[in-house]
Order: sequence, then structure tokens, then C-alpha cells
Amino acid sequence: MSDIEAKPTPTPNRPLVIAANRLPVALNGDGEWETSPGGLVRALLPIVQASRGAWVGWTGQADSSSDVIHTDGVEMHPLPITADEMERYYEGFANDTLWPLYHDAIKESNFDGDDWNAYVAVNERFAIRLANIAPQNALVWIHDYHLQLVPAMLRAQRSDLRIGWFNHIPFPPLELFQRLPWRTEIIKGLLGADVLGFQRERGARNFIAAAHQLVEATEVDDDLVNFDGRNVLVSNFPISIDVDDFELLASGRATRQRTAQIRTRLGDPEVILLGVDRLDYTKGIGARLRTFGRLLDSGRLDPERHVLVQIATPTRQGVELYQEERREIEQIVGEINGVHSRLGFPVIHYLHQMLPLDELIPLYRAGDVMLVTPFRDGMNLVAKEYVAAHVDGDGVLVLSEFTGAADELNDALLVNPHDEHAFEDVIVRAVEMHRHERRPRMEAMRKAIESANVGMWAHSFMEVLDT
Repeated sequence: MSDIEAKPTPTPNRPLVIAANRLPVALNGDGEWETSPGGLVRALLPIVQASRGAWVGWTGQADSSSDVIHTDGVEMHPLPITADEMERYYEGFANDTLWPLYHDAIKESNFDGDDWNAYVAVNERFAIRLANIAPQNALVWIHDYHLQLVPAMLRAQRSDLRIGWFNHIPFPPLELFQRLPWRTEIIKGLLGADVLGFQRERGARNFIAAAHQLVEATEVDDDLVNFDGRNVLVSNFPISIDVDDFELLASGRATRQRTAQIRTRLGDPEVILLGVDRLDYTKGIGARLRTFGRLLDSGRLDPERHVLVQIATPTRQGVELYQEERREIEQIVGEINGVHSRLGFPVIHYLHQMLPLDELIPLYRAGDVMLVTPFRDGMNLVAKEYVAAHVDGDGVLVLSEFTGAADELNDALLVNPHDEHAFEDVIVRAVEMHRHERRPRMEAMRKAIESANVGMWAHSFMEVLDT
């Protein structure tokens, strides 16, 4: 069992069933299931517990057992997925078709009919399992782009349920979404819900435009769409983090000591620039590194005073696109270090690994300038984690305009990562910013995240769904 504690949580009037691609559990070294850490799980699990609900999802392993897992007082219902479905439903349609298309088509999507058929089959399996286990009149909250057909499939079997769906990634504008050969099926699938949630208002507006154009859904009121005789609420619910937990960990003595050790091991540079990302082509890591390299080449940054730490968390390592991205990034790191490093003092410290939270938070504290510069991102919680970790009230956040976080963190230095010159200028401005400007900006950002943590996000969605 994990040490997740149930916080005081409003109990919904009906049982809550969560459906997501992955269950929030993993096998530990003793072969027992443990609840995975993370703010989203900590926000939702107490609500599921209190409502005597359940959680449905995939274990992440092919052909795993469907036996119910009991953990943290919640029934977890594993959904078996075959190795072929992993390749076609998950790596194929979800991550090689929808993921790039929904992120501004940064890479070409692969439109494969067999991948689509696997996506339909797995969505049907989710719908059947939910229909079989959901109590009468329960709330069902479906998560993310992997399960966009489930709302309509489930409604066809269980009209008594209240069904919500939340998209954790961007929803593309109509002109991009229309490229999808199965666009109408996706829109109809989502319109089976009662509530559709998006990270940003523009995502909700993009969906409404697509629903109107492709299936003639009509907007009958603000955020309310009518289709097939039913009204569907379509709105934005920006997700956040567990701010209290981050602040508590960041304030501890162990974190302060580790922060000091990190600075010493980096050679006590004047400014530490930091990037923390999944190694994904949407994150713009390569563009960020090249910008840093140009600033060193031009002398606007000094390799003896300024160093960059880049954490690249491995992800989807079996996919060729991600392998290419890793090779490119590591080549750039090698080229810059080869030119600008001193013996024993690399100017870029690059780690291709996932860091535990008790190592990540001291790194956030050590980072004087945080670079969060994806080409497109639904929200980007790293930006909020950096701000929450800076309980000292200092630090500068450079943030891409194309993140959901940019809607809330207005006192970050916003940048278009496609604009090379603007990118260079904003980094120099961040590095040179006087503390009299840094501290009020950080104070404003900290107030912004403290007023909207992940618990509030969950409750705001549940409040609308449970009506």
C-alpha cells in the first residue's frame, strides 16, 4: 500500500468511476500493486474512495490479468490489451496519429486504418467494462485522447450515467482536425458525454467549431452545445498541481542542503539555467539548446558564469521518432560542450533519466532561470512545479506562449520559441534581471498557483458533472 492520505474531500452525491488509459498503480519489488505518486492521483483518489467508486484502466503491460486490484480502498479494474493492440491502439493511433495532430501537426501524423480499428476495439472494451461495473446513476469521468469514443459507446449502453471527459492535451483548430479521416466519428464519440473539459478556452472553442462544422451541433448558450436532442457542456478547466505538497517538500532542511550541494557540484556558477521535460519532440528541447549555444557563440552568455542543466525524461523509447529526437539532442549537447566547456566543467549538464521528486525539487530550487519552451503543450505542469518550489520568492520563469500555463502565469517571461531572436533576447533578459523585478514577478505567479491547485481543479469539474 502507498502512503497516500485521504485529504478532506467533498463527497459527490453519487459513486464516481474513473476511466483512463493507465491505472494509477505499479508493481513494487515485492510483486504487490502500489498506487503511483502524482498530483492527479492524489486529487482524484480520495473522491473515488469517499464515493465508493472504482477506477478502470490498462496496467501498461500486454495481456495482463483482468483480476480486480484492491489498493488504497479503491477497486482498480485492469483492462487487458494485447501486444498487437499496444502497437496499433497505443503507439499507433494514439501516439502516432492523434498526438502529433493535436500538437499543431509538428510532425506528420500516420493515418492507418488498422490502427484506427484497434483504437475502436479498445474503446469498445473500455465502454463495456464501464457499463458492467458502474453503479446505477453513477458519475463516470473519462480521461484523455486515448478514449474519445467511449462517451457515446457508454451512453448507448447506460443512459442513467452522468458522463464527463477531460482532455489533458491541446485540442487542435478545425483546419488541422479535419485532416483526420475519422474526424466525424471522434466528434460524435465525444458528444456522448454530458461535460467535455479542456485545458484552455481556445481548446473548448476549437471543439465547438469542429462539432458545428462536422456534425451540425448547435451552440444554444455559452459553453452549451446541442446535438441529437441533448445538451453538452463544453468548457475549460485548467489543471494544476498539489501546491501544498511542493511547498512543504521545498521548505525542508534536506531540500536546502541538497540545493546547496547541487550548486557546488556545478562549480558555483553565477546563473543556473534549467530545463526539465519528457524527451518529446513537442517540448522544443533542441531549439532551446541551439539558442543557448548561439548565445555562447556570440558572447552574450559566458560559459564560466552561466550553465544549463537539461533533464530529458525517457518516454516512448520504442518509437523511431523519439529515438531520432534523442540522437539529435545528444548531438547538439556534444557539439556545444565540445566548443564551450572547460576540463571538468561542462557548460551543459544533460541527464537522460527520470528524477525522483526528492531530487527534482532541489534542482528546481537551484535553478535561477527555468526554461519551459515547448512548441505546444496542453498545460505544462513543470512551470507550476518550479514556481511552487521557489518558496524563497526568487527565480525567473521563461515560458512558451503556446502552453496552457501561459494563460495563468502572466508574470513569466513569455516567448515564441519559433522566433530565434526573441528567444535569445528573453533568455538574456532572464539571466540579467534584477531581483527587484524578479521577486514581484515570482510573488504574483505564486499567488496564481496557490489560488487554483489540483484539488480545486478536480472539484470544479466534479461540481459541474454532479448536477
